[in-house]
Amino acid sequence: MKVIFTDNIASVEEQQWNRLAGDQNPFIQYDFLNALEQNDCLQPWGWYPQHCLLYDGDTLIGACPAYIKDNSYGEFVFDWAWADAYQRNGLDYYPKLVTAIPFTPAQGPRLLASKQHIDSNGKPVDSRDIKRGLIDAMLAFAEKNDLSSAHFLFCENDDIEQLSAAGLMLRYDYQYHWSNHGYENFDDFLSRLTSKRRKNIRRERRKVSEGDVRIENIRGDRLDDEQWQLLYAFYRVTFMKKSGAPTLTLDFFRAVAHKIRAIFAYHENRTVAAAICFEGADTLYGRHWGCSDNYDSLHFEVCYYTGIEYCIEKKLQVFEPGAQGEHKIWRGFLPTKTRSAHWIADASFKHAIEDFLRRESAAMAHHGELLLESSPYRISEAKN
Repeated sequence: MKVIFTDNIASVEEQQWNRLAGDQNPFIQYDFLNALEQNDCLQPWGWYPQHCLLYDGDTLIGACPAYIKDNSYGEFVFDWAWADAYQRNGLDYYPKLVTAIPFTPAQGPRLLASKQHIDSNGKPVDSRDIKRGLIDAMLAFAEKNDLSSAHFLFCENDDIEQLSAAGLMLRYDYQYHWSNHGYENFDDFLSRLTSKRRKNIRRERRKVSEGDVRIENIRGDRLDDEQWQLLYAFYRVTFMKKSGAPTLTLDFFRAVAHKIRAIFAYHENRTVAAAICFEGADTLYGRHWGCSDNYDSLHFEVCYYTGIEYCIEKKLQVFEPGAQGEHKIWRGFLPTKTRSAHWIADASFKHAIEDFLRRESAAMAHHGELLLESSPYRISEAKN
């Protein structure tokens, strides 16, 4: 077996990568990662691919999407304070090694491993051993190249178990996800909420409809050129308002159009808002939104309620509307842990960060309890 690091996912056979990635998560698949690389989304913002590949002969049995970073932008697991502490002590925190999907704060597989590989001796290879091989290769690469650290972000539980067993430090935060409990329609969902929250959501939806705003949900590969231009303009406008940078290009979005749901809002025969979602096998992911004017409650309709309706209609099980936003709880999105794992090369900083993470975890546990007190669900539903 051999380990290879590549700075270009196009050097990997698409079929082999996707055989490991599976069809559940849209962001870990070959076409999404390749579209980022081919459409000028990475290097301008400090993402330099170094994907870790584990081969048995010519067969890819393990893979890990990885990047060398010279900043912490677009990661959504915030370590700016760690970088600042390094700088104050005369050390370099950058470059570092990051396993993540660029600009995408969504949980998913990070250590891709074959589940049914048979080696040359006819013996089955345990996927856990493959994942441990990937972890060892990543840490060895970081050490060999004098990188300060290695980070695995927004990992699923199985990967976190393997990373923890390898001695990495764990960190978690909260996002707010909606779960489909077999709802027949939107009213069925509302019936599970407390009276106060049910009335609030109905009032917000009524304000949109009474404002003569029409909503349309379109699959990305059915958009015409004018719709693409509008969608991308609304994507850009939110960054401009917040003095941010729109890192993803129009060509990128077009390249992954088949994964996208575009939600448009129309008023008086003009498009006034739009949102971009990505669709997985059983999950809808809300990612970006923009609006030209202020319309009462339109953000909630475009970014939350239309997505919930779509999930119920298509029997998707989870709706992840993006990072942050405690106001989402009142609208049916409950706090859900997101996890990351971290390796620090410098021994003294490792101990300091371990201490910080212990204290942070205790504070986050208390915070999570407080968040659940705001659940909009009736008690009997919340227990389910």
